[in-house]
Amino acid sequence: MRVITGLSKGRKLKTLQGIDVRPTSAKVKQALFSIIQFDIEGRRVLDLFAGSGQLGIEALSRLSDSAVFIDSSKEAVNIIKENLEFTGLKDNALVLNTDALSYLFNTIEKFDIVFIDPPYNSELAEKSLKSIEQVLNKGAIVVCEAKKTSDFPEEIGGFSLKRYEYGNTTLCIYR
Repeated sequence: MRVITGLSKGRKLKTLQGIDVRPTSAKVKQALFSIIQFDIEGRRVLDLFAGSGQLGIEALSRLSDSAVFIDSSKEAVNIIKENLEFTGLKDNALVLNTDALSYLFNTIEKFDIVFIDPPYNSELAEKSLKSIEQVLNKGAIVVCEAKKTSDFPEEIGGFSLKRYEYGNTTLCIYR
């Protein structure tokens, strides 16, 4: 797993190990960032269920203004911090070891891009979408990665869904 382009292009990122870990594939990540490539620079990013932090790190590498990484796993938080240090992107990042839904309910921060990539079969993506509006700036983009059979609403707030399918993975992008 590497940073695709930008300031940290080619840097290899560490990831968690285990059967429950499902990092975004290179193909899906490339497709995602091709879709939103002109909407990243200067934006505030929230990476929920961050895992290794690869989505937020890719956005920082592509000149997003800042990124907040949320994960409830202490091991994931440590990996994210190591990856941010290794890529030289830690100055524009905040890493929090907390529950994503609690963060959404309690933060006053606003974001331009939100990545939601929870464990499959957890229903956490759907729960996050129900609480996401309060953290979005006008014109924000919300990206959910889920298994192909996942069912998401066609609209949240004033944001409309567009689906992209890659093998068993679906990217649901709300604009």
